[in-house]
Amino acid sequence: MPEALRAHFATREGDRSGLLGVFLCQASRLPELITELIKVKPKQPLPLSLIIDTGLGGVPKAISIVESRSELLSLRMVEMPAPSDVDEVWLERVSEFVPEDVIRVVEPRRGVGWLDGVRKVIEHGSWPKIRCGGVSSENFPSIDEVADFLSVVSSFSGASFKATNSLHRAVRHEDPETGIMHHGFLNLLVAVARCLSGGNVREALSSTDGEALAKEARELSEQACKAVRALFASYASASFDEPVADLEALDLL
Repeated sequence: MPEALRAHFATREGDRSGLLGVFLCQASRLPELITELIKVKPKQPLPLSLIIDTGLGGVPKAISIVESRSELLSLRMVEMPAPSDVDEVWLERVSEFVPEDVIRVVEPRRGVGWLDGVRKVIEHGSWPKIRCGGVSSENFPSIDEVADFLSVVSSFSGASFKATNSLHRAVRHEDPETGIMHHGFLNLLVAVARCLSGGNVREALSSTDGEALAKEARELSEQACKAVRALFASYASASFDEPVADLEALDLL
């Protein structure tokens, strides 16, 4: 926790601070986070996304803890995995527990009925989250699955989504240690642009040509850029330096 906070605050004061979003912390580690913040005495409250790892029943207590330390923490987002069958009652409780001014992010499990779960999440005013990787090959959705997800989310006016896991590189690539193909966040961004304009989404997701993807991103109009970022609103990375280095190498900053 001390190391994560040091890195976060250093980035906040760096040249690329505009790229940094919220600080992610599991609900189970909130006491640890607060203890460290008391030592740090931040000038401004830390913008926080709370990852619910204690079950839906633990949400009210976790939010209460955050709100009681408003001098240290500013709750911006609450994220949680959905049960295997995402039902209306569960989603209603999420809406009740999380304040209206806080973004709710819900991750439906991939599998049978997955896209129905994505639709329900959006209909209840939450952002769906797509997990793009993990520790094993099963955690990586196929290009078709990502394309289908984008198709569903883009069909809703005003919808937004968050992506997470194994997206620290801009362009699709094979991990030399595992041999697993990783999705790229630039691929995802260009795919969203094509999804909104009727282009070939799967081609964008499968491309390993960073220069071509960067050129396409650079040529988007201001209106298209705003539409893309409204839909693809957030993504989580385990690294800050790697995505920035990739963007600099592609002349996108």
